[in-house]
Amino acid sequence: MATQMTEEERNRARDQVRVLKAQHRQNRWRLLWLLVGPGILVMLGENDAPSMLSYSATGSQFGVGFFLPFVVLTFAMAFVAQEITVRLGAVSKTGHADLIYRRFGRFWGNFAMIDLLLTNVMTLITEFVGVVAGAGFFGIPAWVAVAGALCLIVVTTLFRRYWRWERITLAFALCNLIFIPVAFLVHPPWGQVAHAIVTWGPLPGGITNNTIVILLADIGATITPWMLFFQQGAVSDKGLSVKNIRHGRFDTALGALLAAVAAMAAIIATSPLFLHHMNAAQYGAAQFAQALRPYAGRIGSTLFAMGILEAGLVAAITISTSSAYAFGEVTRRAHSLNRSFRDARSFYGVLLLVAVFSGAVVLLPGFPLELVVIIVNVVAVLTMPPAIGFLLILANDRDVMGSHRNTWLLNILGIGVGVFVSLAGVLYAITVIFPGFHL
Repeated sequence: MATQMTEEERNRARDQVRVLKAQHRQNRWRLLWLLVGPGILVMLGENDAPSMLSYSATGSQFGVGFFLPFVVLTFAMAFVAQEITVRLGAVSKTGHADLIYRRFGRFWGNFAMIDLLLTNVMTLITEFVGVVAGAGFFGIPAWVAVAGALCLIVVTTLFRRYWRWERITLAFALCNLIFIPVAFLVHPPWGQVAHAIVTWGPLPGGITNNTIVILLADIGATITPWMLFFQQGAVSDKGLSVKNIRHGRFDTALGALLAAVAAMAAIIATSPLFLHHMNAAQYGAAQFAQALRPYAGRIGSTLFAMGILEAGLVAAITISTSSAYAFGEVTRRAHSLNRSFRDARSFYGVLLLVAVFSGAVVLLPGFPLELVVIIVNVVAVLTMPPAIGFLLILANDRDVMGSHRNTWLLNILGIGVGVFVSLAGVLYAITVIFPGFHL
């Protein structure tokens, strides 16, 4: 006797019918529109509040010489990791946490889960820092900003459809490109910018404690564990199959390109603070926007503050969803945005709980917000090597991936990403042990 389809299966089937119709009619643009989403979301979602503030601190302290091409490199590494994640999701049709539990057992599954939830909560706190900071530029009280962000998170889940959630969040995520006009408004020396990208100048002042923290913060602004869990969960929830891997790869590459451009724009936008020898240490959160007013004007500073606010909002949505996906996978409970609240209480409960907790922490009097913003990206780098290790083992598992497992080239690139991130962590450990370290 045929079993009745669940609401999740019906919703996903509707989306797949639209994809099949576009394929049948050979409507490439329609097909692309239907299949893109997770890759753009994960990359622009990672251009979150602490990331954009890290890029702002980079531009204000070091200018454009070394860090513009460095940021391009970090996004190239992020693409390598996320491309593997797309294939894992499309082939296995399950989430990242579930695969880790099945392949490595409960101990390592719990390890990965605890690691993810701790870093996600820390990162979510910084997203609300960005929301409060961006809203503060417009005179909006902190509690109103936090409440508004939580309401937005709730609204995106009300439709009980992954497709609608993705399109709404994607519209907000594209607002990350608002940093591009700010970069033009400060009238940077474009010849110097082009020269920096082509020649990759030296690191100003050499390698010191401060530069290593900034380097790690910029790496952590691009490559973090939550991205693996979110994109694989989104690919599975969206219903992408092995036939859609090519589109998923393009989606991820486009997201990396857009995010890299926005990140570079933030560095360029704040570089006048470096050129005019202003002490960037005095600026935190949206105070960067106020500091830019003499160079970008009122419009530019307003756009910058809006960009910080948007970055926090989008990341709050995607990271809380990442936590909910992982929790549902490891507890074997319903975990889909195609499900109703009644059918997936724990999924939506975790999604909202981590967001509410993180928002409440930001409102605590005397909480060291600026310190957490810098630390969270550093922590993300230190927790990334084991995540890359799990990813590469899964991507080479014949039972999981079949003919879609990693090629030797992808293994070399993936190992290169892991080694690079690990060396960054070792450098940071050296600066902690030897505070006067300088190279």
